[in-house]
Amino acid sequence: MSKVAVFGAGSWGTAFSVVLADAGSDVTLWARREELCATINDKRENSDYLPGIELPDAVNATHDPERALHGAEAVFFVVPSQTFRANLTEWVDIIPKDALLVSLMKGVELGTLKRMSEVVTEVAGVDPARVGVVSGPNLAKEIASREPAASVVACTDEENVKRLRAMCHSATFRPYSSTDVVGCELGGAYKNVIALSVGMAVGLGFGDNTTASVITRGLAEIARLATVYGADPMTLMGLAGLGDLVASCSSPLSRNRTFGEKLGRGMTTEEITSSTRQVAEGVKTASSLLALAERADVYAPIVEAVHAVVEGEMTAADMLTELISKETKHERD
Repeated sequence: MSKVAVFGAGSWGTAFSVVLADAGSDVTLWARREELCATINDKRENSDYLPGIELPDAVNATHDPERALHGAEAVFFVVPSQTFRANLTEWVDIIPKDALLVSLMKGVELGTLKRMSEVVTEVAGVDPARVGVVSGPNLAKEIASREPAASVVACTDEENVKRLRAMCHSATFRPYSSTDVVGCELGGAYKNVIALSVGMAVGLGFGDNTTASVITRGLAEIARLATVYGADPMTLMGLAGLGDLVASCSSPLSRNRTFGEKLGRGMTTEEITSSTRQVAEGVKTASSLLALAERADVYAPIVEAVHAVVEGEMTAADMLTELISKETKHERD
């Protein structure tokens, strides 16, 4: 049985701990709060984020990062992307030297505009070949409930991606491998922003034609940006692109879609943020993705409009009106 560490005991970190345990690993889940660790260990449940889901005996929680990392063959990071650099800086000196480092985060760092795998290689000073990512339709509650699901695991090193795939292949979770880290990460980050826009349309009372239009044009926008930065276009047609986009835009379990719905109903970013402990990554990532698009001179009307709404510069209703009224183009543009 391999030993792995998962840093981040929110809904997705906890759900992926279930996947890893089901696949045969001994999992140590690191949580910020000691009281949450006690609840997980005593009640076998993360009542704060996944109430009602019984955790396997192979999952145990700790607040001590050194204990979590001791003997770990792989370390999975599932903390908010905008605090990740500071967190990793605290942990880097105690991470096992040969461990595989894996990002489950879907964001782009503000300021540096780095993807999470780039933050890992920079802060930890490791070869990119030791850094993997997991992306795809990852609605935590469904995965923790062991509903059948598939995702993509990516790493530039073929052998390490095989290791990663084996670590998370269970009876209900099927990982597909890829070496396109760029495509997987940008697809995962960008779909959160598109989910915000779809949520706004739903919050405003619009129906399936509107949401289908936003999802489809959103996919085109994702592909434009990601391919400029080196992604394989086919990655965006797969689980880490279209699959993740459909799940996040269609499900009420999606934090970003739910956040967007509240914006559509007239709440402000500050009001929504203060009302929940869950993080909607697309709220801050919209700014980073807009900067990436501007740097590469990529046409990105949806991310530009979502950023304006999140910053309070435009209402959700005005955003959709502006998108519809833009100059018409060929569909491939």
